[in-house]
Amino acid sequence: MEFACGFVYVPPSVSQKDGQRSSANVVKRSALLPPHMRPAANGQTFTYDLPKDEPDLNTQPGDPNYSYTAPEGTGVQVKLPADNSGVTAQTIAPPLPPRPSFMKSMPDYLILLPSSPPSPSSQKSNSDPSQVPSPTGKPDKGLLPGNPNVVLVSLGKLLSEERVQTIQGEPTSCFQCGAVLDSSYDNEVKVCYFCQSLESTSSPSTPQCPLSGYQDGLFVLPPDEKPPCVADSLLLFCIDISGSMSMTSQVSEGEHVVHRSRLQFVKEAVLQCVQRLSEQQPDVQVGLITFNHQVTMHGHDNFPSRFLCGAELSDVNYLKEAAASFPSPPPLSQTKDYLQRQVQGLSESGTTALGPAALLAIATASRQPGSKVIICTDGKANTELGNLEEEDIDARTLLSSTIFYQELGEYAANQGVTVSVLSIEGTDCRLDELGRLADRTGGKVVIASPKRLHPEFEQIIENRTIATHCTVTVLLPKSLGMRGEREAGHKVIREVGNVDPNTEITFQFGANDQDAGVLVPTSGSRVSIQLQVRYRPRNGQTMLRVITADRDVTDDSSAALSSLSLAIIQLNSSQASAALAVRGRFLDARREGELQRKLIERAIEHNRSVEDKQTYQEWVKTMEPIYNNIHNFTRRKSVVSDSQSLTDAGAALLYAMKHSNRKSISLKDKHKL
Repeated sequence: MEFACGFVYVPPSVSQKDGQRSSANVVKRSALLPPHMRPAANGQTFTYDLPKDEPDLNTQPGDPNYSYTAPEGTGVQVKLPADNSGVTAQTIAPPLPPRPSFMKSMPDYLILLPSSPPSPSSQKSNSDPSQVPSPTGKPDKGLLPGNPNVVLVSLGKLLSEERVQTIQGEPTSCFQCGAVLDSSYDNEVKVCYFCQSLESTSSPSTPQCPLSGYQDGLFVLPPDEKPPCVADSLLLFCIDISGSMSMTSQVSEGEHVVHRSRLQFVKEAVLQCVQRLSEQQPDVQVGLITFNHQVTMHGHDNFPSRFLCGAELSDVNYLKEAAASFPSPPPLSQTKDYLQRQVQGLSESGTTALGPAALLAIATASRQPGSKVIICTDGKANTELGNLEEEDIDARTLLSSTIFYQELGEYAANQGVTVSVLSIEGTDCRLDELGRLADRTGGKVVIASPKRLHPEFEQIIENRTIATHCTVTVLLPKSLGMRGEREAGHKVIREVGNVDPNTEITFQFGANDQDAGVLVPTSGSRVSIQLQVRYRPRNGQTMLRVITADRDVTDDSSAALSSLSLAIIQLNSSQASAALAVRGRFLDARREGELQRKLIERAIEHNRSVEDKQTYQEWVKTMEPIYNNIHNFTRRKSVVSDSQSLTDAGAALLYAMKHSNRKSISLKDKHKL
């Protein structure tokens, strides 16, 4: 767990409002001061310490309705600011007059703050350690645009660490919010830091933070009802062989120019992958499913292929049963020759039963978590189940297909299957809908030229799955809240699904709105943030990684800017903006991107970093579709609302941005140089 900012940043306007209610340095003026003790006409004010001979008010000093400065005054001289024209330099503060019987015992007081700035000596003694001047020597005191409070979770790295000591059994958790606390309570949590309000955590009997410093634990949870699955994963090619795959493209072979069909390019790419896998991973299981007007589940030497067509392709339950009854392929070392013959014999004809084929492939792969399905197509699904061709004339058909692919993506993620979708350049496959499968399962959405199919296949295959069923939870104290999440409040749960070595996700958080009735943390205090990652590695055992970190709070913009990691802010901006855009919220995506861009520009100006400025300029190019050109990636060229659908190019770009990581962003930037 990494933080973009070295502090938890709370805007000054928020922290100062809250601080006025609890600050020990608040100065009070008695409502009963005589006329000569009231503020002068020129606006100068002075303080008045209540003397020790103040009559007993029958109340305890800790009463919230009555307060006074400490130490108590003794009726000595009151020192006025340097510019005190119109006011006597030295005035003896008399005791308060007797209180009339009709007045309440606890009078109201008016808050007055010194009008002159504090002296340099007092500034030094009361300085906040977070006050960091800018390289220019001028502190940046203005409110920050955007949000520097970003958390980065590098799941690939986190779940691959082997040095973390494991703990057997369930951890001690709060029954309300699920926070993992110290196990010394014997599974009984009396006080939960994350469930309490700021008022509760500020009491002397309760510590400010549940754990001191950075805490890390890995729990091996009791096994589920289903025994862990340790079988090797499957790789299934789901290939379009419809009539449109006969379209040809020119390609140079030496001195000759020849024409090859799309299917020929696909067959060559698959054959190259099979050959490499047979040499490097002979034990891997590779299967083949093809689709046109029917769906074919290709068998092997000892088991015949199965063909499904007609009404069979409209029955979801029948398709799942067919997949369950079809055996998994043997290791590639035994099936290579037969598989290659099957691929070489493919030919183009018919319609595009993509929906049923995807369901069959995912259901077949689901028996072995960690499996991959690669769907390669050149057109829209146009049979009944998952039809994407009639969206312009039948909104009901499109809605049912949208629901179908959403549910299919959920099904794949719950089974630990990663689905990638590869379309061929120059076609229209409705990747904004079909890409939901890849988006939910952690796969890729790629548009490739026919000549680039093989390297794209290889990249998908090499990106191995290291964990499945991954769920990430972030817990904050109630004084903070999540930003940009569907769940509001101090806790968020995000279903990640499958994790590869490069998976990185980000979260935003910040201080709660003052109007919500919850106090916000004040500058100089500390808060705790907890990360929980529940997942299953390849052996099927359920694991829980818990990390708790303490962070200092500041309202100083200079401190926040000086400690800002632009790489994390940039990644979060890419992911958050793309996540909004793929849901059709283009205007919100643009606003989100603009706010974070202004924050980055402010940090670059503050820190005067040439390297950061160059990186920023390169990164802005990748965000250009969000900032200015989103209309180029929608099916209607005017983005005046959030009711647009994406083109294939727009869907591929935004899905890639949503699942980007720091490495992929830097590689894109280098490729553009």
